[in-house]
Amino acid sequence: MVARIKLLVTSGRSNENMTDSLSARQIQILKLLIDEYIETAEPVGSETLDKKFNLGISPATIRNEMAELIKKGFLKQIHTSSGRVPTPKAMKLYVDQLMVEKQMSLADEVKAREDVDKGKGDIDRIMDGATHALAQQTGNLSVAAVDTYGKIWHAGYANIFSNPEFSDMLVCESLFSMIDQVDRINDLLFHRMDPASILDVMFGEELSWPNLGPVGIVSTHFNIYGRKGALGVVGPARLSYSRVVPILKYFGSLIEEATR
Repeated sequence: MVARIKLLVTSGRSNENMTDSLSARQIQILKLLIDEYIETAEPVGSETLDKKFNLGISPATIRNEMAELIKKGFLKQIHTSSGRVPTPKAMKLYVDQLMVEKQMSLADEVKAREDVDKGKGDIDRIMDGATHALAQQTGNLSVAAVDTYGKIWHAGYANIFSNPEFSDMLVCESLFSMIDQVDRINDLLFHRMDPASILDVMFGEELSWPNLGPVGIVSTHFNIYGRKGALGVVGPARLSYSRVVPILKYFGSLIEEATR
């Protein structure tokens, strides 16, 4: 099932119109390139796409299409590498329209429900349990907040070190500093991201906060005991969104269900 969700697009254009300027071939190349980038964390070149996916066109044609995708703001070149990486614009299109969600296993759904239900009747216990369980199931850093509550919850710091993007200590220091600041997290989850949406995605380079360029954040919003709540997964910009998104949405729905 292809995800159809409302996302925050800083360019002001809706994601529904993003594909209007792209040919079917360009959309195919973009999706495959993003899939490969998420898997390898390396810039992707035309030769890689040609050899791995057998697109039926020459590497030169692939290069030409990639050049068009650069002009349209969907790809960019990193340093002098011959490969290309997706821009935030491309990643949002991918999450919104191109990726196929990987459904949770029944065992993971049952475990998630148990972890959330343990805290029924207490905001702090529910959010603490949810963030720890979410970090464990996604293998990333998780963060949560309740609007006007004055507290944030987070778990899974050690998980991010499995990603090469976080070998840079300046990135880690900036990220950990942000996570520890209630005002910045509330600003991010309830103002910069859209609290009216079921799911929202934002990237570090959009925030204009130092050293957060490699970071990606995906969040879901819900009601919790009459307040607006948010739960997010933080990791590299190339998060495995097809796996993370259904898990995140499921946790959000469980919290809302448990606190009605």
